[in-house]
Amino acid sequence: MEQAKNMAHLAYQALDDKKGEDIRVIDISQVSVVADYFIIANGNSDSQVRALVDNVEEELEKAGYTLKQREGYNGGSWVLLDFGDIIVHIFDKENRVFYDLERIWRDGRAVDISEL
Repeated sequence: MEQAKNMAHLAYQALDDKKGEDIRVIDISQVSVVADYFIIANGNSDSQVRALVDNVEEELEKAGYTLKQREGYNGGSWVLLDFGDIIVHIFDKENRVFYDLERIWRDGRAVDISEL
């Protein structure tokens, strides 16, 4: 779980560095076997979404973590980055509201960045 916390913290910082909006960290370890954390953020444009994705990938890979799967990069409206222990969802504003992952995963626990 310490590794997952570190990964979540790095992802949060990478999103924040590129001005990701409304960054949320949800601890799903008690409600799913998929991952320990979901990190959700949005950008204002396709190009910002891609910049957020690129920065998260770069920062986690620099720290030695391997990206297992990336979905949606070419579309730029919802990109999923699966690092195993964490899954990062980066949306444009419209799709974030539409898919509302925070509501779907409300059984998870919202995590403050200070806990990471």
